[in-house]
Amino acid sequence: MQFLFRDHLLDTDLRELSREQVPVAVEPQVFDLVVHLMQNRDRVVSKDELIDKIWHGRSVSESTLTSRINAARKAIGDDGASQALIRTITRKGFRFVGDVQTQHGAVLPEPVRIAQPQAAFALSERPAIAVLPFTNMSGEAEQDYFSDGISEDIITALSKLRWFFVVARNSSFVYKGRAVHIHEVARELGVRYVVEGSVRRSGERVRISAQLNDVSTGSHLWAERYDRELADIFAVQDEITEAIVAAIEPQLYAAESFRAQQKPPGSLDAWDLVMRALSHYWRITREDTAAAQKLLEEAVAVDPAYGKALGLLATSHIFGAHMGWTDMAATVPVAERAALAAVEADREDAWAHHGLAYTYLFRRRFDDALAEFELALTLNPNFAMAHAFHGVTLCYAGRWQDGDAAARRALRLSPRDPLAAIYCGVAAYARFVGHDYEGAVQMARESMRQRGDFVGAHRVLTAAAGMLGDPALAASALDGLRRAQPEVSLAWITRELPMLREEDRAHYLQGLRRAGMK
Repeated sequence: MQFLFRDHLLDTDLRELSREQVPVAVEPQVFDLVVHLMQNRDRVVSKDELIDKIWHGRSVSESTLTSRINAARKAIGDDGASQALIRTITRKGFRFVGDVQTQHGAVLPEPVRIAQPQAAFALSERPAIAVLPFTNMSGEAEQDYFSDGISEDIITALSKLRWFFVVARNSSFVYKGRAVHIHEVARELGVRYVVEGSVRRSGERVRISAQLNDVSTGSHLWAERYDRELADIFAVQDEITEAIVAAIEPQLYAAESFRAQQKPPGSLDAWDLVMRALSHYWRITREDTAAAQKLLEEAVAVDPAYGKALGLLATSHIFGAHMGWTDMAATVPVAERAALAAVEADREDAWAHHGLAYTYLFRRRFDDALAEFELALTLNPNFAMAHAFHGVTLCYAGRWQDGDAAARRALRLSPRDPLAAIYCGVAAYARFVGHDYEGAVQMARESMRQRGDFVGAHRVLTAAAGMLGDPALAASALDGLRRAQPEVSLAWITRELPMLREEDRAHYLQGLRRAGMK
């Protein structure tokens, strides 16, 4: 069903909202809210009905509902003062009062060029990205299906990130076969980032090149080339898509973080604050973690129902306690409140479920933690950080082989990730639990090479050195650990680290004790 109102088109089948044929960024819950109000525009829709339909009867605060109504008005060009489209009926509910035309399966006109579509496209909440159809350079038209398939899969996978608005396939594929500058694409689609690439097949080998462009600055943020054997063409397509999406995600965050740093403090919205917070969170130091939490709390103050900010806030709190920087008993309830609020705000957000999973781990609710991590990875299979934290949870639950595989998958997905030091640290801990002390030392050193202050790597290196019986390495590792976590002790390890099996705890303590820890 398509709803036409003012200069907007809302398509329920494609789940797209556009203004003058330019996509408008809109959160899934907000989209559903607008659709329900439009479908029932002949009457007033009560708050209870909205909660039942949009939140499926879950408890929702007044501020959350107000936030979503305000976001809906903003998306369709309305506001709380004029209420020209969504009207609040005091003590009754809400009603869509704009003129609407409906049509089923209508053929839309070709996209028109608009001089300044940016005025119609709100970039503040979620920046937009377009994936152009990859160019088939094989000289064989019958190979188009492979290059098109790569582009379509990247669009689908990027859409699962939910932090970014991804232009639908039907919009970006109008440029297939056309020589067009990416600035023209950005202008017509109202996007900030453009992914483009090419596919060249020769016999049973394929070479795929891809690059991510920031059109606003004219810079290339990332580029990579992949050479593969085509033993299984669909497996290769999946592998390349996965690699490209996992590589693009941290580059987008870094670019948005840099952009947020350039804005004056008074003009920052919730998105900007989260991007600034990420730039601190990636540094995984005590001071940066505290700075990230302050920015995330500001983001939540701007938008109390911002699931992304709440999910990252929960993760940040637990991470700080896991590193020994804050009191675990006081931190877990704070993190749990944020994580539950994140899931309530957006149950389809992988970061929200990641925050809840990490919190459940330190509640010693191992089954619940693993289930939440699995849900986060179902929502976004390319979520490298979730793979790594899932890995450490598996290790704490005694499944070190699975934990090692999860950590290495995170590294394979995103080898240039700002959090790769954590992924190496998880792999180091998995090797230790599996009694591979040389492997643990190797991965811990790689982790510390990337982030010298990462406490987790210092702890594993110390325990592994103790089990190896290398006095010089053990003394050096313990000295580094005490600098990174001055209050560390055997009692702290016993009390705070959530190891399910007593033999794993005894094994870890044995290594630390042999290294000289008291």
